[in-house]
Order: sequence, then structure tokens, then C-alpha cells
Amino acid sequence: MRMHKKATLLVLLTSILYTAPAHAAVTSQNQVTGVFLDDRQLQLEVQPLLINGTTLVPMRKLFEEQGAKISWNNDTKTVKATKGNLVLTYQIGDLTANKNGQALSVTVPGQVVGGNTMMPLRFVSESLGSTVKWDASTRTVRIYSAMNYDTTIRYGVNLRSSPNSSDQSGVQQMLSVGEKVHVVREVDAFWLEVRTQDNKTGYISAKPKYSDYTSESLAEKQGSALLAYGEKYLGTPYEFGAATNQTSTFDCSSFVGHLFENVLSVDLPRASYNQAKEGKEVAISELRKGDLLFFSARGLDIGHVAMYAGNNQILHTYSKEQGVHYEALSEKWKKRFVTARRMF
Repeated sequence: MRMHKKATLLVLLTSILYTAPAHAAVTSQNQVTGVFLDDRQLQLEVQPLLINGTTLVPMRKLFEEQGAKISWNNDTKTVKATKGNLVLTYQIGDLTANKNGQALSVTVPGQVVGGNTMMPLRFVSESLGSTVKWDASTRTVRIYSAMNYDTTIRYGVNLRSSPNSSDQSGVQQMLSVGEKVHVVREVDAFWLEVRTQDNKTGYISAKPKYSDYTSESLAEKQGSALLAYGEKYLGTPYEFGAATNQTSTFDCSSFVGHLFENVLSVDLPRASYNQAKEGKEVAISELRKGDLLFFSARGLDIGHVAMYAGNNQILHTYSKEQGVHYEALSEKWKKRFVTARRMF
């Protein structure tokens, strides 16, 4: 009898030892490994809960990270969140919430766990205008904030996984003319990080040829890039009518044309008087780096062009003695000034 009991106990212990790891593996597979907002991982106070396929996370972090201000009534366990004109009210444990007077259903109610108020992530995020996606391969939740897709693609451009045009394998897709994107940030003078309307994030060229995105900060970077490139040619001899397929000599218009083509992919006409018809006219008091200034010369209403370099300096070429050089936008030049044009 004792031997029978011992044998039974041994079988039970063996069964427990062999089934415990399998149970642990299933538990870990059901966990949410991370929550991301606009590709930035949120640092949550406690591990997200996964209940019947619904992810619950700490309330305050969820609301405030998405731009909502909250007030909490501890007596009634009610949260009130405001974001712009949106007002969302919810009492913990209820299966309905109120959004601007409209009742909304909550599949899994919010609850207090270990002193932490947990709210259903998808319900809250979508109520605030965000988009939520579940990445099954990494078991992560990705929240994409409500965004203005106000930048228009002007010319077919590759959406890349990194800001590097030399990496052909990094091309995610081609964005077509007319598509709208949201600019997440300016990487530098030449690259923008963007999000497409189907929530893909990547990088596109910041050159004005490819989109209508503009900003003062990007213009400053691109103006500086033009000047940095132009400085490589300081002292290059002047030659009237210089050929455009070489860089051993320049005249005024071939010089600025070469800079704009090679730095920003902007094609300018060959002659300065035709260049003066491009872009947008700006006052001499509103000049910024990279603007083109046009002057009378050689008996022509417009016969010379220079690029504004900031701090009342211009970069240009017009004499065999100096070639490409910087100089002050002096009264001599101001007397001959005709117009200034902004090309980007």
C-alpha cells in the first residue's frame, strides 16, 4: 500500500515538473512586450494587462502622452479628459463612457489593480483621435497620434527606411505625385522623416523638387548647404559665357545655377535675366541665406546675379581678378539692385 502511494506521488511530482515550463511559456506568449507612441516606447509604471484580447495600461500616462489633460475624482473613481474641444468622461468599472455627450461602449472596463488605475488602451487612444495597431510578431502595441497630413508630394519620391539615398535596399515604396504625408521632423538639409496616411514611417528627400514642405529652419539649413558647397569654388576664375558642363571657370549665372542644381536639384535658366523670373520676389529687407539678388550690369536691366550669404554678405563672381568670392552688399551694389528672388 505504501509503495503504491509513493509511486502515485512520484507520478504527480513528475507531471508537475514537466508541465510547469509549458504553462510559463504560454503565459509569456500572452504578454504585451511594449507600447509605442509614434515609434517612441512609453515607459509604463506597471506591466500592461491583456484581458480577453484588450490591453489595459496606466491611465495617466495613456491620456497625457497623447496630449489630453485629466482630472480625477477619487470618490466616484471618475476621470475627465480634455483635448481641445474633446471631453471624455469615464467611471472606472462601467461599460460605457461619454464623449462630448455621446455614449461610447467599452468592451473591457477600466479597473484599479494594485493601486494603479488601468484603462483600455485602444478605446482611450481612438477616442482621442489616434490610430492603434497590434504587431503580433513582436507582441507590441503601436499608437499613432492624430496628425495633419498637410505636405503634398510634388514629384515621385522613394520612402526610405533610413536617410540615405545610396542604400537601394532601404526603399520601402514610391510615393506618388499628390500623396499627402505628415512631416515628423527635419533630419537635416536633405532629409525629412515622414509618416504616410497608412501609418508607414520613413524618410524622403527634403529637396524642394519632391514636396511642398517649407519651414524657416529647413530654409536656413538648405541655405547654409548652398553656401558650404559654393565655398569649394572660392577663387575659381571668372569667364563670361562659361560652359555649364565644367567647373574650372564660371560666370555669375552659371555659378548659381551649378549650386542650385547640385545641392537642391533646382534647375535654373542659364541667363541671369531669365533666372530673375523664377521663384518668389522678396524685399531686400527680408533676405535670407540662399536668396538670389539681381543687379543691372553691362547696359542690361538685369545682367548680374549673386547669392545672399547672411550678415549683409553676398557670394558671387564677376571679375577675372577675384573669381568666386564673398563681399559686402555695399551701397555700390544696392544702387544697381533690381530684385531678389526666393527659390526654396
